[in-house]
Amino acid sequence: MNKNIPIISRYILGLIFLVFGVAGLFNLIPPPPNMPEGLMTFMSGLMASKYFFPLLKLTESVCGLLLLINVAPALILVILAPITLNIVCVHLFLTPGIENLVMPVFILILHLLTAKKYWPVYRPLFDRN
Repeated sequence: MNKNIPIISRYILGLIFLVFGVAGLFNLIPPPPNMPEGLMTFMSGLMASKYFFPLLKLTESVCGLLLLINVAPALILVILAPITLNIVCVHLFLTPGIENLVMPVFILILHLLTAKKYWPVYRPLFDRN
């Protein structure tokens, strides 16, 4: 694998999480006009909790920034893993149409390409003790 691929994917992934995290914190992107009912229910639940959505977007913003400046990227990828998985699952199960999976799958691929570089760090987590 080209040694620049994980670096480029880390920058793109960091930029995506920083931009969408900040946009979510400050409500800079309006919600889609025709949100499916299941997605609307899910998002309403997140918003009703009062703390979860801001915490999620703050986490995305900080982690995106840390990826961009290359601070503890192996740890940041572990923190972002459940967020990435949730992004994919929400779009897979709550939004109809294959076209809604383009960005989530792109994020997942970037995440995996970046994480592959840190496999030696993650490997001990999967050893049997």
